[in-house]
Amino acid sequence: MTDEQIRSLAGSVLTTIRAKHPLILSLTNSVVQPITANMLLAVEASPVMLSDAGEAAELLRLCGNGLLVNVGTLSRTQEEVMRAAARTAHELGTPWVLDPVAVGLLSYRTAFCAELLALKPTLIRGNASEIMALAGLDAAGRGTDSTVGSESAVEAARDLARRSGAAVLVTGETDYATDGETVVAIQGGHPLMTRVTGVGCAMGALCAACVACAETPLAGAVAASFILGEAGARAAERAPHPGSFAAALLDELDRL
Repeated sequence: MTDEQIRSLAGSVLTTIRAKHPLILSLTNSVVQPITANMLLAVEASPVMLSDAGEAAELLRLCGNGLLVNVGTLSRTQEEVMRAAARTAHELGTPWVLDPVAVGLLSYRTAFCAELLALKPTLIRGNASEIMALAGLDAAGRGTDSTVGSESAVEAARDLARRSGAAVLVTGETDYATDGETVVAIQGGHPLMTRVTGVGCAMGALCAACVACAETPLAGAVAASFILGEAGARAAERAPHPGSFAAALLDELDRL
């Protein structure tokens, strides 16, 4: 895809989000809940966060349009909620996103995310180390940080997409989205995005909103990458330090 095609696609998806206000159940880590909710609100999606397995499944059956499962602060209790939600989304055909935070580094979450693959996520979003580890390669990261560049994970992402049936988004200095056949490189963003807690994890929720409103999971992945990258680049032009940048990022998402 050309840059202009990516921009046009992202604009179309964002317009649909603002028209439909998709309700996104975000089962995410405790560190990033505020920025996750605020990022969804900035694009006019509706965030919901629950901590009970029965309520999570019930919400998806009643009115949920998308689901994020982010294992950043995984616990046995949260595992039950995430499993129930992912199973319900799979049964209903509701789009859902898996964010395999620190997979490959820690065995508990690595095994759990491998289990969740059987419930057919619509989109998998992660950094290069996480995607390579989930694909079965030896590429443990350093917590939430990748130890390799995003370009190193493209073939692993394609293989993971083919085997899981999900679109895969590898994030980094350049983002790469693939459905197993097509690979799209998305440029944009700013280094300040890595200096504000939760931007990457909140991107998973944005991915869920985009996938809920796009024609294909790949289109949703491309749109989410471009939307956040464009907002980040614009925010950095007027807010050159992390504290002010965090607020400016939400402002620019609202302005897009």
